[in-house]
Amino acid sequence: MPTRSFSRRNFLICGAAASAGVGFAAQQTPLVADPAIRADWIRRWERYILNSARERRCDTETGEEIGWLISPYLNGFYYGYLATKDENWLAMLVDWADSWIVRAVKEPDGYPGWPKTNPNGHEDELFGDSMLGEAMALTPVVRAAHEILNAPDLERKWGPQAAKYLDLAERIFEKWDTRGCWRETPAGGLWVEAPFGIDRQSGQWTSEYANRKIGGFSNPDNKENAIAEWLFAMYDVTGKGVYRVRTESWFHLMRSRMNLREDGKYFVWNYWQPAGAWDYKPDGTAKHWVGVHPNGGYYAVDVHAIAAAFEHGLVFTKDDIGRLIATNRDFMWNHELHGAKFQRIDGGATDPRWKDSPGLLWTALTPYDSTLGAIFLANHNPASWSGMTITPWALSQTMPASG
Repeated sequence: MPTRSFSRRNFLICGAAASAGVGFAAQQTPLVADPAIRADWIRRWERYILNSARERRCDTETGEEIGWLISPYLNGFYYGYLATKDENWLAMLVDWADSWIVRAVKEPDGYPGWPKTNPNGHEDELFGDSMLGEAMALTPVVRAAHEILNAPDLERKWGPQAAKYLDLAERIFEKWDTRGCWRETPAGGLWVEAPFGIDRQSGQWTSEYANRKIGGFSNPDNKENAIAEWLFAMYDVTGKGVYRVRTESWFHLMRSRMNLREDGKYFVWNYWQPAGAWDYKPDGTAKHWVGVHPNGGYYAVDVHAIAAAFEHGLVFTKDDIGRLIATNRDFMWNHELHGAKFQRIDGGATDPRWKDSPGLLWTALTPYDSTLGAIFLANHNPASWSGMTITPWALSQTMPASG
């Protein structure tokens, strides 16, 4: 999730006027304002994350699982610090980051990596890295490094580690860039999964390395958006324009894939679609199916990144945010405040594999809309896997009050 500073904003899209009207902010208020709720959420969240952290995923995970199984803790620790200002959460982040980072191996091109068989979850025998996994873990690490390096007391404790984290993050960006994983298209740019890996017998690249600039497979939108959140962190912390430029290019492509329905009221978009020749098999068929994914969690990732793009002044407009609010609130939601449920973004049938999550509340939009905020407050479970990140994130946010 992106770090948001709503003090830079002077508006709130609210209530039934989400698509048509703007209210101006009079003051900043916490997203979760009730002291009793805040205290209860912190207590339940802390118990859950500390108990779950005993598994020490940071000591073992590689490949894409770095993202899915380590980054939720790193995000929890980072936002836990923002929400409570308790330095113990930064201490835990440093501990986990160091445990993950120290396990890197030097790869044939000299860059560090955390390779594994089937690094991107495609059931193949490729042995290599996952850009997604590394990006997801580096996002909170980069943001935490910024907090550390800009507070003298924190810098005295963890300044050297924070500096090393930023150096590593820049090297990881350089790694994927030089490996030919960034592609430009007429509608914008995106990252592809590398078509090559490491030959474990020779220790060198597999033969596909020769075609690294034309082969590969475009990441699905949710993975592209998770990578974009990392690049936002890199831009916010380092100020280097390349990270913003790449992210903006992706969001132009992302916006081009979002279609309007119901006379322009709602958005819908596919989980994946081809971006270039590399996404087709020799017989001309696409390497992946095209359509709406039945797991609504992927769309929640997309919307978090879209909100971050909007907050950075890139590509997405207030009207776009209003249509996303309408999609989640007016179309997907069952209009039950307690026991709220959400259908698929396209209204399609629920897949039994994701029977509990065909659609989800888009929490990134809760600071913009009072109804979505009320749904969140009525249904959020701080003692849950998703709550490890969402709880301290919500507690650290402010929103403008309509004036």
